[in-house]
Amino acid sequence: MTKKEQLYEGKAKKVFATEDPSLLIVSYKDDATAFNGLKKGTIEGKGVINNRMSNALMRLLEKKGIPTHYVKELSDRDTLVKKVSIVPLEVIVRNIAAGSFSKRYGVEEGLQFSSPTIEFSYKNDALGDPLINEYHTVAIGLADASEIYTIKKLAFAVNEQLKAFWASCGVTLVDFKLEFGKLADGSIVLADEISPDTCRLWDSATGEKLDKDRFRRDLGGVEDAYREIMKRLEEHISEA
Repeated sequence: MTKKEQLYEGKAKKVFATEDPSLLIVSYKDDATAFNGLKKGTIEGKGVINNRMSNALMRLLEKKGIPTHYVKELSDRDTLVKKVSIVPLEVIVRNIAAGSFSKRYGVEEGLQFSSPTIEFSYKNDALGDPLINEYHTVAIGLADASEIYTIKKLAFAVNEQLKAFWASCGVTLVDFKLEFGKLADGSIVLADEISPDTCRLWDSATGEKLDKDRFRRDLGGVEDAYREIMKRLEEHISEA
């Protein structure tokens, strides 16, 4: 497959057409943003790590029966994926209180939930990706009730698989963001990426942050954290 015209450029990726209208090429960048684009920077090597990590985890999820858009890794930065119509929802699954959840509800970061929570944000940069409930999602036509049911079921299934995998790496999966898309036949599949950009990943022994929070909070050692989390994945992915 070869890249044709560029169809889209986001904060972290570019998307290209291919000679097959049902397939696209996603190319990962080193650009980093936070707080809805208010903070910008570069994390050297991030695109390679996010591409390879996301692909490895998508392959793992496919083996566990969770459908994804992944087709084939083409290079360190490029991946062939199925063309989907993205459902305009950011789906956030949380196992532990952190980030905006802690600020919003005045809950101490690190509080372990008795069961995972899920929330939706309306994927709309102009509006600042506001939280949205299921009823509003249906009311304004972002997804219907059956699609929301499927998305929630898949999101919790992803959580169970990723929690177990990261635990085997000595890493705690705190929370993460997913996006889903619809194939031409209307079926829902996991899309976008799974990476230190979209997950909070803490060292299980020390609590050290091994994710994008190091960039968001100016903690330093961002590249080292990304490399460390990738190293742990590579050491354990074949056993999963």
